[in-house]
Amino acid sequence: MRTEHLHSLTVAGQRIRYDIRPGNRRKTPLLLCCGIGAAFEVLQTVIDAMDPDREVIRFDVPGVGGSPVGLLPYPFPILAWIVERMLRQLGYDEVDVLGLSWGGALAQQLAVQHRRRVRRLVLVSTATGMLMVPGRPATLVRMVTPRRFRDPEYAAGVAGFLYGGSARRHATDIRTMFKNQAYAGSRRGYLFQLMAGAAWTSLPFLGLIQQPTLVLSGDDDPIIPIANARILATLIRHAELHLYHGGHVELVTEAPNLVPVITEYLSR
Repeated sequence: MRTEHLHSLTVAGQRIRYDIRPGNRRKTPLLLCCGIGAAFEVLQTVIDAMDPDREVIRFDVPGVGGSPVGLLPYPFPILAWIVERMLRQLGYDEVDVLGLSWGGALAQQLAVQHRRRVRRLVLVSTATGMLMVPGRPATLVRMVTPRRFRDPEYAAGVAGFLYGGSARRHATDIRTMFKNQAYAGSRRGYLFQLMAGAAWTSLPFLGLIQQPTLVLSGDDDPIIPIANARILATLIRHAELHLYHGGHVELVTEAPNLVPVITEYLSR
């Protein structure tokens, strides 16, 4: 049985907590980028459903989970640079990258900024930043506070309203998911993530993304309407669109259904 290894390293004075599930290095390793405010433990169900031979790398961005918050907000180009340096220090020449929600923005920036490091791209429940088709106003108001990441009971109570899809039926799973975070992260770190997203858009450079890209989106996502996935799939040159019945965190709550779609795409 493989064991997971939890470590941290320092990039330009910024400590980053990361996790590697070892795999067969003949397969391209997969880097996972989490949604806003979420420590990497939130994606455990994705790893459990993933091909056991594929090496998987997770990490906490500054101010989230076990990575301390920086003195100033990091914009997405700097965050992408930090991730690329992390991969370099860990000895990875090339990875596939999966980004969920806010992590999808980081994945887009990483793919265009460090194209030689990224082989394939998977974008789940994500959009183009400040220039996007917005979600429901009442939902976006709830997104301003990081309370759901620090209070699992609150997260379970608002899961259906906030995330839609199967989260309406899996409040207990949402509660457990956030309880399993080793660290809750900081309010300042969450604010810095919001600021990064508010000042960024990928629309001007989507045509520069050369990597084969899989875009996944649910038809019941109150945060990221499905029109955003269609925009991504249209403007990224080598993109495929996969639509599913479900909400914003379906990748986590229904991992056995969606992960095989991703695995098949990455294995082509």
